[in-house]
Amino acid sequence: MVVVETGRRSWGGDPVVWNGGGGGGGGSSGDRAVMEAEYVRRHHRHETRENQCSSTLIKHIKAPIHLVWSLVRSFDQPQKYKPFVSRCVVEGDGSVRQVNVKSGLPATTSTERLEFLDDNQHILSIKIVGGDHRLKNYSSIISLHPESIEGRPGTLVIESFVVDVPDGNTKDETCYFVEALIKCNLKSLADISERLAVQDRTEPIDNL
Repeated sequence: MVVVETGRRSWGGDPVVWNGGGGGGGGSSGDRAVMEAEYVRRHHRHETRENQCSSTLIKHIKAPIHLVWSLVRSFDQPQKYKPFVSRCVVEGDGSVRQVNVKSGLPATTSTERLEFLDDNQHILSIKIVGGDHRLKNYSSIISLHPESIEGRPGTLVIESFVVDVPDGNTKDETCYFVEALIKCNLKSLADISERLAVQDRTEPIDNL
């Protein structure tokens, strides 16, 4: 049923993996860590079974939240920012998508269901329900939160997931693989969003 309403850690530019730690030194970093922990507690709840692994990644993007959300909320067009998606076809009422994956990954297709979409809180949740891959019972939540970066509107992106550990793999191996994919997605999301933000700032203003 779709509901629609209108780890490790560091402070670098790359997506980081959150384990509930205290964050960096200094007041602002400490405050930011507390705020991030509260967002994770509030929006990223997963029931993790013994044969599953779970992780949470964080990315700071130098673009306003409305630009970033316009990309993230496009359930029917994940290829807007996900570099490994070559094609997407939406089925039925729009809550299920068939995704074709680019060559180079151990999969060619993925069937994904929209679980939750909230345009007010900027939260999107999906669940993988099929495909020729090993990501069984994969669920993810991505939430966006406004923040100020270098005096400009920015966006804090938090993405978490839970997934079965395949036979023959360890929890660490499984998490490392999924985290690598999400990091690529978040880097692409940041690059595209920040480019759009620059374009917005440099567009001429008519009718002055």
